[in-house]
This record gives sequence, C-alpha cells and structure tokens, in this order.
Amino acid sequence: MARLKVHIDRLIENIDTIDAFMKKHNKEWSLVVKVLGTDKDVLTNLLNHPSTLNTHSIAVSQCKSLKLVKEINPKLRTMYIKPPSIKNVSQIVKYADISLNSTLSTIKAISDEAVKQDKIHQIIVMVEMGELREGIKREGLIPFYKKIFKLPNIQVIGIGTNLGCMYGIQPTYDKLIQLVLYGQIIEAKFKRPMELISGASSITLPILERGKVPDGINHFRIGEAAFLGTSPLENKPILGLNTGAFIFEANIVELYKKDNQPDGVITDAAVGHTADEIEIDEDSMSYKAIMDFGALDVDAEYLVPEDPEISFFGNSSDLTVYDLGDNPRGYKTGDTMRFRLKYMAVAKLMYSRFIEKDIINNS
Repeated sequence: MARLKVHIDRLIENIDTIDAFMKKHNKEWSLVVKVLGTDKDVLTNLLNHPSTLNTHSIAVSQCKSLKLVKEINPKLRTMYIKPPSIKNVSQIVKYADISLNSTLSTIKAISDEAVKQDKIHQIIVMVEMGELREGIKREGLIPFYKKIFKLPNIQVIGIGTNLGCMYGIQPTYDKLIQLVLYGQIIEAKFKRPMELISGASSITLPILERGKVPDGINHFRIGEAAFLGTSPLENKPILGLNTGAFIFEANIVELYKKDNQPDGVITDAAVGHTADEIEIDEDSMSYKAIMDFGALDVDAEYLVPEDPEISFFGNSSDLTVYDLGDNPRGYKTGDTMRFRLKYMAVAKLMYSRFIEKDIINNS
C-alpha cells in the first residue's frame, strides 16, 4: 500500500530554525498546520513537542482541526485563519483564541457568543490589498474599526492581509508598508494599540532575509516553509531548512512494455488525466509502471519522482501510470518508488483516509 512518511524530527528542526530566524528579526509567527488536516497521531507528535510553544500561536482553517489542537495541547494559543462562518461562531469562540475577520455581522455574532461563553475573543481585521481574497476595502477601515471597537467581549489586536495565496500577488515593500500605515492610522485615530500587523507568510521569508520587510510588519503566518523547507516566492529551499520531512512511497503493481498511444475511440468517459507533454515516439513502446495510488489520493502534478528518469504518463481514480522508457534501472513489479512533495501533495495525502502514514521521530 502507498504510504506517506512523516519525519517529525525534521519538522521540529525546521520550527526551531524558523523561530531563531524570527527572533533575530524581532518578529512573531504562527505555525499554520492546516496541511496536516485532522491526523491526530501526526499532530500529537508535533504539538506536544516543546518547540511548538515557542511560536506565537498554532493556526488552522478548519473547526475540527481547531478543536483537536486544543485537545492535544491546551497550552497552545490558537488562531483561526479564514473568515469564520456565522454557523461556526460557537466553535470558534470555544476553541480559538484569535480569529481573522472581515465581516461586521460575523464579528457581532462572535461578540454575542463570547458574551454567552464569558470569554474575551481576540480578532485581527483583514484588509483587501490586491489578492482579491478576504478583506475589507481600504477606504472603509475607519468606520469598520469604529463599530467593532464598541462590541463587548471583543479585543481587536491587529490588522492583516493575505498576499501570494490566490493570484500570487508579491508582498513587496510598498504593499507591506501600506499595511503598516493603515495600522498606524487606526492607532492614531482610536488611541488603541495594534499588537499584530500580520501581513506576511512563507512567501515573505526570502524578502525578510534580504532585509526588505518593513519593521512594522511584526507577525508572520508560516506553513509551507516549516513543512516543506521552501518558500512559494521562488519555490526554492530557504534558510537551510530540511526539505525531506515528507516522503511519499508507492508500489509498482504492474509493469509491462506497452504502446505509447491508446488504441480505440477516445470518449469523454475518462475520470483521470494524461500527461500534457511527454517526449516519446508515438509509434514506439515503453515500459509502463502501474502504481497503487490515483487521482483520489493525490494529484500527480504535485509529485516529484526521486528518479529523474521516469515521467508521469496518466492516471485514473485509483491508479497512476509512470513511463519508464526502456527501464534502464530494471524496475520490477513489487518495487517501491519514492516521491518528494509539493505543498498541495502533502495536504491531499494527509487528508486521505486511504494512505498510510508512517511517523518517524528520532528527536
């Protein structure tokens, strides 16, 4: 059976490296664990390690994960990092210490629920700055904050934005300094401190390394760098982080030499997809390895074979085909192939109930 190997010790190594880097630059950071889903074994191994207590908070985007984090380690501060649904406010108030918000009616509902639960709930207001994701319009900042400052059991602790997530808008110095200025305007207008100016993520780490992040940006939300050791800005390793915390292993369940072109009338019935570009002679044959995972488990475009000589050929819901050419390495049925993973591959595999997870912890 295909399996995902999770090296907890390598993740802890990355967390420690990032934490030291952030302290050097006087920045707070939250560890975004949404990629791990609700896998209790992996989360327990990670969140009970003392290194996680060094972070500002543990950030998630699903209510089930939020509850699980609090159950695993109640000492951890939790942050809910997508706009809450009004239907979920009771869960948000119960299990999240902080949430990111952009809608007045939702914040009012959180306030009512916080009163009911006799809790103070902290919020960061998200501002739209070009990514076209969540966030209020910049011209509406003053009236928005004026209204939420009056709400009971709500403590407004900052302002934030999302850059680089949907359209890949780069978090330039100019973009980030605008966010800092908005925070300063709120502080001056209402005489309220903005504890967190949260406008940075893994994509911003190379910019911080080059000294191009404004001092006022004091909070990062980091997931990819901690788990994969890379930044999406350049898709390259960063800070000397370990890039091998997750390894996917799949097994060859069939291996034959076959044609490189299908034979028959092609219809729209296919549930998988085939390689868009593959440099092969259409009239020739090559070895095709059938692997024991499919599109339901992970998208092959997010997998990087450790063997550079093999290439994706096609898949269906539960099987994937790789082209081995003339099979110079002599693969045979039953052999295992290893893959390095991009962020979405880790997420898909962690959320899959049908992929075994091997937890390796040598720390």
